[in-house]
Formats: sequence, structure tokens, C-alpha cells
Amino acid sequence: MSKIHHLKLSSCFFRPERPRDYLVLFIYISILTCLIVSISLVLRTSSPPSYDVPENSLDFPVTASAVVQTNISHIQFCIAGANETWLDRSQYTSLWWRNSTRGFVWLDKPVKIPDNRFLIPTRVSDPSWTRFNFSSSRDGVRIARIIWDSYQANLPNVRWFVMGDDDTVFFTDNLVKILSKYDHEQMWYIGGNSESVEQDEVHTYDMAFGGGGFAISRPLMTRLAAAIDGCLDRYFYFYGSDQRIAACISELGVPLTQERGFHQLDIREDPYGFLAAHPLAPLVSLHHLDYLDPMFPNQNTIESLQTLMKPYTLDPNRILQQINCHDRKRQWSISISWGYSIQIYTYFLSATELATPLQTFKTWRSWSNGSFTFNTRPLSPDPCERPVVYFMDGAEALREGMTKTWYSLGDKKYGHCEKSEHSKVTEVKRILVTSMKIDPEYWKRAPQRQCCEVVKGGGRSKKEELSIKIRKCGYSEKI
Repeated sequence: MSKIHHLKLSSCFFRPERPRDYLVLFIYISILTCLIVSISLVLRTSSPPSYDVPENSLDFPVTASAVVQTNISHIQFCIAGANETWLDRSQYTSLWWRNSTRGFVWLDKPVKIPDNRFLIPTRVSDPSWTRFNFSSSRDGVRIARIIWDSYQANLPNVRWFVMGDDDTVFFTDNLVKILSKYDHEQMWYIGGNSESVEQDEVHTYDMAFGGGGFAISRPLMTRLAAAIDGCLDRYFYFYGSDQRIAACISELGVPLTQERGFHQLDIREDPYGFLAAHPLAPLVSLHHLDYLDPMFPNQNTIESLQTLMKPYTLDPNRILQQINCHDRKRQWSISISWGYSIQIYTYFLSATELATPLQTFKTWRSWSNGSFTFNTRPLSPDPCERPVVYFMDGAEALREGMTKTWYSLGDKKYGHCEKSEHSKVTEVKRILVTSMKIDPEYWKRAPQRQCCEVVKGGGRSKKEELSIKIRKCGYSEKI
């Protein structure tokens, strides 16, 4: 007979009659409890958990650190060249093109390179450009259609397309600094005007001049590549490729964003005054150097650029940046164009005057004295009112992020003054300049010129050598 008959039913449960029955009851209850718990666990783990989470709590914003900052690998260069001139012009491109540089030089037909000096990739423009009409410049059509050629190259991970000529010299570290300020997912057209007003009036102030280079973000390039053929049909009467491209971009509703470091250099003769008073902006490009006097005395154009590249590689952000100060004891006004030149005046000049370029050059088209898109000051006919000029002839890196550049007395191209005050300056044969490398974030902040001070004489004679230190300006310091 079953043991269960020893348990008698009560009003709510079984009631044991013998002590042993309590043990049996306990075992049954334990088994039942384990069964219920097991079933509960199985049901809980087989369905996803539910939490009370606010609706927007998982919409995390994408922070700047989550996006890779723009670097040289994100830029595709689209350089306009020609078979006939490439071997000579490639000397310019080879000054700045590195292994990490991406892009092509687009030629009208293949070119045979006699050696491996220039490993810059070249391509031939798609021949379909010849179907478009033109009124004055056939090359302008082909070069404008490099937009289409470059986009069709379909290089991966390109954020910016940078146009330029085969005689454009880019300072790529500074170009990257400029472009990294902008959101590459938006439509941007970035470049600079001509320096000569007559050129801007003939073409337009709303156009980036192609020789100085300009940058187009990928979203704009996508639309521009699709529209360029129609624009070439409509604007057949324009002269230059950059004018055609600017008109097409205008149809897309995108304005020119100007950056002051792109330099078409639409000037003639001596560029010294312009380069010695560069605007407060990173140097991005130089153009038309074949049509100008060499930057450094006793050097040709390529040698001058090679000389300029030495300090540039040490501190790219500082190249050509102007720093002004006064030696109040000797009443000298001193203007430094870092990595290029130093001017010393024997009288006081204000910060505004020192920052205004000496007009050592003429306009591009008419070879006249103006007008320019920036203020100039005349070069006095009196040599005693002209500066004593020194040119950079050496640069080196020091410890702890410092650099040293030195400058030697230049030739007498600006005349010779016999006054004693002038002679005291020309006794100085060499100037040493020390500075800290500019903070990489410098150009992301509000721009401000740095200051300088004459530290001491040096070398074998205090009269023959001057030492200058560049530093941040004090809180209330005035230049």
C-alpha cells in the first residue's frame, strides 16, 4: 500500500499522522520548489532582458576623437601639366612631392622621362575633352576637365581634391593644417585671388586662381564632376580653366572661401617686399616663380626654393611669418620674415608700417605700380631711408623644440647710405635668431603675431653679430 494513505486531508493541506510523515512531506516540498525554480530560470534566460532606458540615452554624439584628423593621405593632388614643359616644370613639383603624396600630373600626351629623378605619377587626360568648343584657350578646356579625370581615378579615402599647376610649389604641411579646419563632409571651395586688381577685375574676385592652387571637398567634387561637361559647353568663351571651374561651382551655389596663404603671385620683377611681409596666415603655395626675380641673391629660382625648404622642414608653421620689434637703445626697427629675411631700419616704424609690404614689384598684366589687393608702401628713392637687408643662409634644430636660423648681410641692391647711423647697422654682418617651434594648434586659435627682442651681441665681435630671440608677446606688450 502507498505511503500516501498515512496523510490525511485537512481543510488546507495534508496533515501527517506519524513523525516519519513530516520527513516525506519535506522531501516532496523541496522537489516541487526545485522544479519551479528551474522552470523560472529557463524562461528568464530564453527571452531578452527589458530595461527602462530613456529614449535618447543611446544616441551618443560622435566626438572629434572618433574621427581621424585630416592628413596628407586624405588629399588627392590634381596637377595640370603638358608634355612639352613637364621635364623642366617637374623640378618644382619634385621639391614638395613625397612618397606619402597622392594624385597625378595630367598631361596632354605621354612623356618619356630619361631617368628616375622624378617619380611623380603622370597620366594622360581623357581625349574626349577635344569635343568641346573654345574661343581662346584650348588648354583651358583640357585643364578644366582634369576635374572629371581626377574624380574618375577613384582613389580611396580622399577627402580633398587640390588643383594646381606643374610650376606651383605647395607647402603641404600647412595645406593640411588649413584643410583640417573645415568639415570635409560639407561642400567647400577654398583658395585665393590674384594679387593684382587688374587680374581680379578681368576674371572675378569670386574665383580661386588656379596657379595658386585651390581645394575642393569630396561632396562638391562629386557634383562638380557630374556637371563639368555641361559647364564647358556653356562657358566656352572663358579664357582660363580656373574661370570655367569657378563658374560651374557658382552654378552649384557654393561660394569661394578665401585663405590668405594661397599665392598666385600675379606680380612682376622682385617679390622681396611681398615675401618679407607675409600676411598672418600659414604659407600654402607659391606660383609664377619663373617670371620673378629669384628670392635669394646669387641663386637661381630652384636654388632659392631649396634654400627656403631648409627652415620650412624644421618649423613649417613659422615659415615666412613676420615678427617685428624695436631696439630702443639704438632706435632700430627690426622686421623678421622667418626663414627668409631680416630688415633693419635706422629709425622708428610702427607695427602697421612694418606689416605693410614694400613695393618692390609691379602688376602682372600692365607692369605698372598698382593697384594690388593689399596695401603697399613705396620704396624710398633715398637709400638712407631704405632698410638694411639680411638673407637667411642657414637653419638647424636645437634641443627641446627650438630652432636657430642665421642671416647674412645682403647685397647693395637697395642702395648704399654713407650716414653713420646706417654704417652702424651694416657693421652687423650676421644675425642669429632663436625660437621655439610653433605649437601645432597655433593656427586653430585667434591669430596673433609673436614678439622678438635683441638679446646680445655674439661671436668674435659684438658689432659684427646680433642675436635675436622670438617669443610669445607679454599680456600687455606692444610691438
